[in-house]
Amino acid sequence: MTKHVAVLMGGWSVEREVSLNTGAGCADALESVGYRVTRVDVQRDIAQVLGALRPDVVFNALHGRFGEDGTIQGLLEILGIPYTHSGVLASALAIRKDRAKTVVAAAGVPVAPGINVSRFEAAKKHVLPPPYVLKPIDEGSSVGVVIVKKGREHPPQEIAREDWPCGETMMAEPFISGRELTCAVMGGKSLGVTEIQAATGEFYDYDAKYAKGGSIHICPAQILPKIYQQIEECSLTAHQAIGCRGVSRSDFRYDDESDTLVWLEVNTQPGMTETSLVPELAAHAGLNFGELVRWIVEDASLDR
Repeated sequence: MTKHVAVLMGGWSVEREVSLNTGAGCADALESVGYRVTRVDVQRDIAQVLGALRPDVVFNALHGRFGEDGTIQGLLEILGIPYTHSGVLASALAIRKDRAKTVVAAAGVPVAPGINVSRFEAAKKHVLPPPYVLKPIDEGSSVGVVIVKKGREHPPQEIAREDWPCGETMMAEPFISGRELTCAVMGGKSLGVTEIQAATGEFYDYDAKYAKGGSIHICPAQILPKIYQQIEECSLTAHQAIGCRGVSRSDFRYDDESDTLVWLEVNTQPGMTETSLVPELAAHAGLNFGELVRWIVEDASLDR
C-alpha cells in the first residue's frame, strides 16, 4: 500500500515563507518517488487536521518556533503519528542557541563565546566591544541577526522597535572573521562540508540564503584536509550530543589567519529549497533529492 505522507509547512513563525518553499519542494519530490502526499499549511487547528487526515508519516518542513522547537514534535507524539527529523528534547535544545552551545562545548567542540542580554539593554549601550554579533536566541535563517561593526559609535536601534518579531533576549558574540562553513549529518554520517560566500556584502543573511544568486556555495569546501575533517567530526559530535535524529546541519566560522574554528549552531530541520545546502551536500555524497527525502521519510518514527 502506498504510504501517505502529510507534509507540514508554513505555520506562523517569522520563517513562514522559507517553510512554504521547503515544504513545496519536498512534497513534489516525495510524489515523484511514489508517495501519496498531502500538503498542510499549518494553522492552530493542526491537531484536528491531522486527526482527520490520519497520515502514515508526517514530514516536518516547518521552520522556527512551534515547528522546530519541540512543540509540534510533542503534539505528534501525543497523536501517535511517526515524524521526521529530531524529537522533542533535541529540537527544544537545539533552537536555544545559548543552551545548545553549553551542551556542545561540554562534548569538546570549540564554540563562540557569548552572553545573553535584553534587546533593550543591547540598544542602550554596547554589550561587547565592537565588532560583535547580536542574534535572537531562538530563531533561524539569520532572522534578526545584527552585525555591529568595528568603530560603530552607537549600538543598533532597530532591535528596540515595538514591532520587533524575534523575542526579548539576544545573544551577543564577538565577531569572528573568516570563512562561513557548514556540514550536514545524515543517519550518523557526514555528507561533507560546504563553504558559503554571500554574493554581495560580507554576511550570509536571509536574502543571501534564499534569493537566487544570493550566495555562492563551494562544495566541497576548499580548505585544509585537517580542518575539513575537524568540521565533520565536530558536526557529528554536536548531532550526537544534542540528540538529533535524521538530518541536521552545523554551521561554523573558520579564521585562516589565526587557525581558529568555532561551532555556531545546529539546524535540526535544515532548509530544503532549491538554493539549500543539504540537498547540495547530499548530491555531493551521491544522493539525488528524491533519494534524500525518501530516506528522511523512511527514517521517521515516534519517541525520537
